[in-house]
Amino acid sequence: MFIGEYSHSLDAKGRVTIPAKFREELGDTFVVTRSLDQCLTVYDMDAWEEFSRKLTELPYNSPEQRKLVRFFLSGAAEVEPDKMGRILLPQSLRTFAGIDRDVVLVGSGARIEIWSKENWEENTSAEEIGRIAEKMLGEGFVI
Repeated sequence: MFIGEYSHSLDAKGRVTIPAKFREELGDTFVVTRSLDQCLTVYDMDAWEEFSRKLTELPYNSPEQRKLVRFFLSGAAEVEPDKMGRILLPQSLRTFAGIDRDVVLVGSGARIEIWSKENWEENTSAEEIGRIAEKMLGEGFVI
């Protein structure tokens, strides 16, 4: 399980260092793709195969489902960290996530998210999280 929050910066070539704790679980090759909250998601190969299988099993006759499949699969990039643990984030993914320099890598259970520092801070305000938790408490969630 991926947990924790790590702040890094892109280098001049658009590479970001994947924390050693994450690299241990990810293996030698993994996949980075777009996510739903204007961030990127990193999957180990097993999780990616399961996720992409579920996507491709969706009925192709629905325009919404085709768009969803295209969103995730067309943005996917298979990456391998170099000897220093850095991966190249393709320009299209950096643009999508608003990443230009400072990034935050977040363990989210079965996956890792890569956020621009600005987007991460906007999406994790204590006030917003408090409202979400309160709503979920009403739905039976216990903290």
